[in-house]
Amino acid sequence: MAESSTRTVERALDLLAVICDADGLTLSESSRAVDLAPSTALRLLRTLETRGFVRKTDDGAYLPGSRIIQLGAQSLSSESLVTLSRPAMERLVAETGESVYLSIRGHDATGLYIAIVEGTHSVRHASWVGRTVPLERSAAGQVLTGHTPETGYVVVERGVETDVTALAAPIRSEARTVAALSLVIPSYRVAPADIRRYGPLLARAAGQVSAGLGRTTPALPPNGPTRDHPSTLTHPSTPNV
Repeated sequence: MAESSTRTVERALDLLAVICDADGLTLSESSRAVDLAPSTALRLLRTLETRGFVRKTDDGAYLPGSRIIQLGAQSLSSESLVTLSRPAMERLVAETGESVYLSIRGHDATGLYIAIVEGTHSVRHASWVGRTVPLERSAAGQVLTGHTPETGYVVVERGVETDVTALAAPIRSEARTVAALSLVIPSYRVAPADIRRYGPLLARAAGQVSAGLGRTTPALPPNGPTRDHPSTLTHPSTPNV
């Protein structure tokens, strides 16, 4: 029994490895790659899909799922994504005065905030590190799902929070979007002219991080996704919660 269970785990890991190495594999392609019967491969892939380790596209291809992000987060390299991104985030705060977030894909169609450099205004967005936002209603989510327009950044007003405007730009590695950099601003303070100025600054900052990814192999911090929380526009005299 133990030997059978071990073999099942080995087969599942082999399948997961070939899917992660490829840009989408069908059932027949993945089963051939690891020398498994299609019925066995299908059973293992369904289990991996249920657990979020792989996802199936509409055309039947299997791709790495969001849980791979959390697994990768456990093996930090000497240069983490957060450490690599922080200088660009700090420069962006200095240029705009607004809070800057770094986010990655979380589990169950969410984006996960993994780092922040807080803005300098008395009223600012804060304390969302470790929290999640829906991919379909957030600027970061649009970027993380590959829906960045030619401008290089996304703008969402009154998306996840009715009193907040967010801008986001993609951080890419080998042509794939691996993270999003976001400016999160109280809506009362942002005008169209601000968006026109902030957007290119944000896209440039994200591009600088992307360039850094070409020189190192980043890993992610060990934060798992959490449930969503209400808005948190804070004042320095109020603890960030």
